[in-house]
Amino acid sequence: MYDELEQMYQEVILEASKAPHGKQSFAADITSAASEQASSAAQTVRAEHEACVSAQSHQFNPTCGDEVTVRVELSDGTNGEPIRIENLIWDGQGCSISQASLSIMYDLVQGKTLDEAMELSRTFKKLMESRGAGLDDDAAEEALDDAIVFQGVSKYPMRIKCALLGWEGLKDSAAIALTQMTK
Repeated sequence: MYDELEQMYQEVILEASKAPHGKQSFAADITSAASEQASSAAQTVRAEHEACVSAQSHQFNPTCGDEVTVRVELSDGTNGEPIRIENLIWDGQGCSISQASLSIMYDLVQGKTLDEAMELSRTFKKLMESRGAGLDDDAAEEALDDAIVFQGVSKYPMRIKCALLGWEGLKDSAAIALTQMTK
């Protein structure tokens, strides 16, 4: 039974990496040093919506060679509503784990409030820290939806960074956008 479940999880990860959601080509050549310097120098990007603030973050995993630029567009909250992820896109390359994690992260957080997205990020990180044991909270596991397939990945310390790369990019780009809102 366990082997069948593990195989299903591997299939979900492979499928998500082959047809990733939220991936768009917008980073020049993310593998060049000049591109990384330009990307870090120009963290601010234009928002598509008038009442939104955009930012992006470039993340690199030297262990595996995974690279991603995550761009987030947040509502500015001026209408009294909670700050929401209005748009999320990413561009990058890497192993099937990083690409699948980015795709599933996109599905989980697109359109959510920033608080909901950050709670999902914390829950996913706890899953990655579980070393394969999973979470003791059924509601938290259910909230992770397809991201629960990474439970098996959490048994391999060298692969955890791959799974967390996009989530770190989301947190960093959201923090940059929030900083811009307070200026």
